[in-house]
Amino acid sequence: METTQITQHYSQQFNADLDQIRGQVVQMGELVATQLQRALDALQSGTPDQAQEVIAQDYQVNAYDVDIDEQCTRILALRHPTASDLRLVLAVIKTTADLERIGDEAKRIARMAARTTSQHSGPNLNNRIEHLGRQVATMLQRALQAFMHLDIEQAIAVAREDERIDREYEGLMRESMTYMMEDPRAIPKLMDIIWSARSLERIGDRCCNICEYILYFVKGKDVRHTSLEKIQQTFAG
Repeated sequence: METTQITQHYSQQFNADLDQIRGQVVQMGELVATQLQRALDALQSGTPDQAQEVIAQDYQVNAYDVDIDEQCTRILALRHPTASDLRLVLAVIKTTADLERIGDEAKRIARMAARTTSQHSGPNLNNRIEHLGRQVATMLQRALQAFMHLDIEQAIAVAREDERIDREYEGLMRESMTYMMEDPRAIPKLMDIIWSARSLERIGDRCCNICEYILYFVKGKDVRHTSLEKIQQTFAG
């Protein structure tokens, strides 16, 4: 496991500022991960009250986003960071933006759960959305760990998992369409499942983005719009 340490500076306050920002990103990530898990629990259990709590607490995620952005802006204005320091600040700004959007997707899943009634779309489909949710939640946790430790090996491994998420999402979509054709009465409930699955797929994409930012900070290379195979070749060894 390759873990990178942040360069130390002559200014202890600068070090403290950078450490504080990274710590807040981790805290924001933990909150977002909790929001996602609670939304998934509400979707599976059909508990509207729990879903409403997720929706109501989204403001906390937004507050982290605003606060971290303000701190990054202050560092850019006062410290004029260069090289790896500038890359770290940019990576933090982009990471918090993706975490905020993951929080939005968790809120959307919670809204679907809040509309859930006693209807059931079929045990197989329920199992599929639950399995997809577990995979995406684990992917988010691993992306946050990679960010915490600046671990490029783990970052690449997380990005690799997105291919499996996409395949499972596509399979769930096909199965949903089959249910709809067999029983049109199930369409309202199935649409909630479909939109929830779409949110999960997007969360997987956001996790990949976070991993790209880690590679950008650690290695100074922008790997956006680069195939996974090319990324693996570039950072091999």
